[in-house]
Amino acid sequence: MTAAPWWSEAFASGYVDLYPHRDLDSARAEARFLVSVGLRGRVLDLCCGWGRHLIALEELGLEVAGLDYSADLLARLVTHPEGTHVAGHTVRGDARRAPFRDATFDGVVSLFSSFGYFGDAGDAQLLAGIARVLAPGGAAFLDVMNPEFVRAGLVPESRREADGAVLVERRSLPGRSVRKEVELWRGAKRLRAWYEEVRLYEPAELEDRVASAGLAVEARWGDFDGSSFGPASPRQLLRLRRAPGAGPR
Repeated sequence: MTAAPWWSEAFASGYVDLYPHRDLDSARAEARFLVSVGLRGRVLDLCCGWGRHLIALEELGLEVAGLDYSADLLARLVTHPEGTHVAGHTVRGDARRAPFRDATFDGVVSLFSSFGYFGDAGDAQLLAGIARVLAPGGAAFLDVMNPEFVRAGLVPESRREADGAVLVERRSLPGRSVRKEVELWRGAKRLRAWYEEVRLYEPAELEDRVASAGLAVEARWGDFDGSSFGPASPRQLLRLRRAPGAGPR
């Protein structure tokens, strides 16, 4: 029997409560930057989670749609007081096979390191899907970790209180990925354990992968503050374009 992929287990009910800093206020700041550098029109958020960026982008006047695999996170959006009005624009599904027509969106976003989950073939499939649903002249934004920054600042183990329990996180760098093993404890009882493992893409490698999907890197920043990308940058934030008629090679 094949084990469930890590991303189907990690983002279960309660995940949002364990990471409260990933909130609507931070999403609003990130959305403002994306709009300032060209995100507009009808926008798809791939791996939208509980929809914080959907809310923020909709507040700025964009028409939004979201896709995520986690039914728990999507259900969270339905009950959020500021998310009810966008919850109807979400669908549960696999980001590698987004169920939308070709050239549907003026913009596509993949934020907060939600790229790198699926192995080389699956990641290529996701990029090809972005190129397929992106309208000619539209812009896609890909937000991933900067491998050099991750390697330099990796904290092997940390512990903190979360939601009335203790969250233990152990981090490592197997191969070309960063892995985080997480345990949630209440006293001597382990309530839950899971892991996350995300592929790290070097800048030149990522640019090649993007080109293979029929996209081109038009701009690259080191974070949502618009800073230039460099070795000490925490993020790789790419703006991608697809020329009319371009597609996966």
